[in-house]
Amino acid sequence: MQMSGPAHWIARYNSVRERSLALAEPLSDEDCCAQSMPDASPIKWHLAHTTWFFETFILERMEADFEPFHPAFRVLFNSYYNGIGEKHPRPQRGLLTRPSLAEVKAFRANVDARMARLFGLALDAAQRAQLEMLATLGLEHEQQHQELMLTDVKHLLAQNPLQPAYAQQAGARSEAGAMEWVAFDGGLADIGYGGDGFCFDNELPRHRQYVTPFALASRLVSNGEYLAFIEADGYETASLWLAEGWDWVCTQGLRMPMYWRRGEDGQWLEFTLAGLQALDLDAPAMHLSLFEADAYAHWRGARLPTEGEWEFAAQQDAQERGGLRQMFGHCWQWTSSSYAPYPGYETAPGALGEYNGKFMLNQYVLRGSSCATPAGHARASYRNFFPAGARWQFTGIRLARK
Repeated sequence: MQMSGPAHWIARYNSVRERSLALAEPLSDEDCCAQSMPDASPIKWHLAHTTWFFETFILERMEADFEPFHPAFRVLFNSYYNGIGEKHPRPQRGLLTRPSLAEVKAFRANVDARMARLFGLALDAAQRAQLEMLATLGLEHEQQHQELMLTDVKHLLAQNPLQPAYAQQAGARSEAGAMEWVAFDGGLADIGYGGDGFCFDNELPRHRQYVTPFALASRLVSNGEYLAFIEADGYETASLWLAEGWDWVCTQGLRMPMYWRRGEDGQWLEFTLAGLQALDLDAPAMHLSLFEADAYAHWRGARLPTEGEWEFAAQQDAQERGGLRQMFGHCWQWTSSSYAPYPGYETAPGALGEYNGKFMLNQYVLRGSSCATPAGHARASYRNFFPAGARWQFTGIRLARK
């Protein structure tokens, strides 16, 4: 990693940290404290946890005469790092009415000032390299939480009968046009991160994989196309679904995507970041589980891509073709690949080794990025992952076939 001067790092750090506060700005204190389901977290908790990360993994290691901003925060805002110690139960984060949002912002300001001082110290080369490595991870971690802030607040506001809007823009952009098939010859592919910048450990090691010939759909499945699946009784046709998916649909009584509504006049509506809107038939179908994505693919006589196919296609398309649209910046795209370590993967020592490796079970990989992903955070090798039933994220469908 190339080292830069203190001014560069302070500016980079402040840019990311300020965006988190900007994402919270349209919200009331009450909005920031509420938790709408166990899988989501209050905005206040996100603001505190990302700050906890810098205090725990950087300041505690590198700050002379370290003292925590508040000793109790070590437990309150630990997410899943068993190596750090006790954690407040995730489903109970919404019960943390104290500390207040103002106190959390004071925590952020305190840690930001201490980080600025640390960046400005005359460190030796090894210390500077460690600081920059940990700071980069902390900033990338905060950008992940910035996306979660948007997905979590959307779920929260969707529970309110007032159907409040968070922003003026609904989310993913509409893109009309025919869906076409883009063929790839396959062959030996280098999969995983191959650059000299930052990547998460689950993107490594880069390795060679054989990909058989395949084709990908030129764009994501649209709302209008998914509506046709619903109107063709897709949610009532057991033969389209994986066994666990069919049990999931029947148990929950599901008949439509997470944020779709049926108006009194029969009009289809969708709750978006801009509030309740008429369903945009040309926009990508979003907030779909792997079960729904797989059932739709079967209905279309297609399938979901493997993550190797998706990454191979993204590399080839960027270099040679340009026939694939909506690969990034719209919604995460389910693959049929279980989330597992790459050949030769090694877990980092210490608590930071818990970042990705321990979640490599009972989850599936998503590729691309979404309308909530911070600019510059996406890349072809990025591996997102969620359980098969998750659908509060901006998740959609790209079809594949042989």
